[in-house]
Amino acid sequence: MPAISQPHQPESVRRRRRTYRLVAAAAGLATVGALAAALPGTATAGPSKGKPGHASSRYQDVQLLSFNDLHGNLEPPSGSSGRVTEHQEDGTTKTIDAGGVEYLATHLRNARDGHKYSITAAGGDMVGASPLISGLFHDEPTIEALNKLDLDVTSVGNHEFDEGAKELARLQNGGCHPTAGCYTDKKFEGADFPYLAANVLDEKTGRPILKPYWVWKKKDVKVGFIGVTLEDTPGVVSAEGVKGLKFKDEAETINKYAKVLQRQGVKSIVALIHEGGAPASQTYNYDCDAPGAGDGISGPIVDIAKNITPSVDALVTGHTHAAYVCTIPDPSGKPRMVTSAASFGRLYTDTTLTYDRWTGDIARTSVKSANHVVTRTVPKATDMTELISRWNTLAAPIGNRAIGHISADIPNAGTESPMGDLIADAQLAYGRQLDPGTDLALMNPGGVRAGLTYAAKGTEGDGVVTYAEGFTVQPFSNTVNLQDFTGAQLIKILQEQVSGSNAAAPKILLPSAGLTYTLDLTKTGADRIVVDSVRLNGAAVDPAATYRVATNSFLAGGGDGITTLGQGTGDLVGTDDLAALEQYLTANSSAADPIEPPAANRITIVQ
Repeated sequence: MPAISQPHQPESVRRRRRTYRLVAAAAGLATVGALAAALPGTATAGPSKGKPGHASSRYQDVQLLSFNDLHGNLEPPSGSSGRVTEHQEDGTTKTIDAGGVEYLATHLRNARDGHKYSITAAGGDMVGASPLISGLFHDEPTIEALNKLDLDVTSVGNHEFDEGAKELARLQNGGCHPTAGCYTDKKFEGADFPYLAANVLDEKTGRPILKPYWVWKKKDVKVGFIGVTLEDTPGVVSAEGVKGLKFKDEAETINKYAKVLQRQGVKSIVALIHEGGAPASQTYNYDCDAPGAGDGISGPIVDIAKNITPSVDALVTGHTHAAYVCTIPDPSGKPRMVTSAASFGRLYTDTTLTYDRWTGDIARTSVKSANHVVTRTVPKATDMTELISRWNTLAAPIGNRAIGHISADIPNAGTESPMGDLIADAQLAYGRQLDPGTDLALMNPGGVRAGLTYAAKGTEGDGVVTYAEGFTVQPFSNTVNLQDFTGAQLIKILQEQVSGSNAAAPKILLPSAGLTYTLDLTKTGADRIVVDSVRLNGAAVDPAATYRVATNSFLAGGGDGITTLGQGTGDLVGTDDLAALEQYLTANSSAADPIEPPAANRITIVQ
């Protein structure tokens, strides 16, 4: 997860997705990172087998196109989720509208043109936390789109477990949903590409639940792929989603299967890892290796990369929704390429792997890589346009319904996001319907998947919030739960946001109106919470008093490493969290009197 000051909250949480029965050209702007200059005069696009003394046939450039964390964003994402920031030569930055599979398909197809040896791979979270057009249909539309994109292979991510291992197997193998059934008269065929889950084991058998690795072959060129998700997936996914599963260490698992591939004669290896890092800059073309290799990135991927065997030639990563092209030294001290293409289909990475036919390995000194923007200035891919239109027609009776009005954009950005505050206010209001004694609400940042945009997306009109837009913000079927905590426990909950497992990457809960405190980021661990500053409606929190707190069901189970939230008493389970937001918007806004964005001033930040 990125540092809390970064605008994109990464990955978070599994909650069961909402389901319903239905009634009816250019390659883009680039930043280049290279391990060293390419081998002069050796790479070739030709298929001939190399022989000693024939340098022109020894090396073969293999194109690796990759992306990660699509999250079912088939249509161009709105607001900041649909833009990337580019660093300019004069030191300024500019934003570029990006994303949408109609454009991603065109960019990838253009990039492949002229490359006979081309592979397309992904770093997990292709589905889950998806907008209505995909989430409403258990992400079958996204799998269909990925098939059309000619995706060759992907690792699983934590969100691939949103509905558990059985549903993941259905996405892989096909078949109608066990409860929702078939959405059309055409049977769902499943993914044409393999999902790799090397470090996800069945607790009973001790074996991977899906393929641990896969080998791409073209003539005499072979490249192996090993796919893993973050070991801490159970910490960011509900217990039901990972029931019966065991998640192993990423580096140890990759090292194990690298040996397996080598024994099979596969020496060129790429790891697909759904875990990532935080670059020092939010610009997609930031020089991650300035001033030295790996100096511009921090986070879990750094330690993972340093412990993965040198026999792995490149790492495609994800999870943090960040953009980077970095080199991080392997255990032998040699630089190795590590990439991530942000999220939501806004970027793709183009990496050149130079395959040595004499050794069967990648010539690591010639690896080069670049992130490219999925601009919306290229022609749309007509097959993707047809796909989006077809699924939108099915979703329209549900998605186009107006549920509220806003006066301006309500962004999901910053340590305390206005969108998160609004959700917390909605859950407090709903909690008081269940129990008038409800005192406050807390919302986890990873459960807020987008903001609300004032500009109309379709024909609904500016300022109108549709159900589809609300679904994009809260796509998980969490319930709103009430629990009792002592004041001392409430303080501990706030401290657990920034200590223990959250010390390195704090998960700051969004508070409802009335709860205020100071967060001092110059300190470490639990001391970041200034206890004397914690106030509820202006009064100091009494350690011995009891407070009624509304949260979603993920947090009520102690999710995001905030274990004290799982120790409440007097539990009362309410309705779906999106229904609570809908009720709040409907009751508190109209076309004549739209709701204003919260000021996001409940947490005073010292840094």
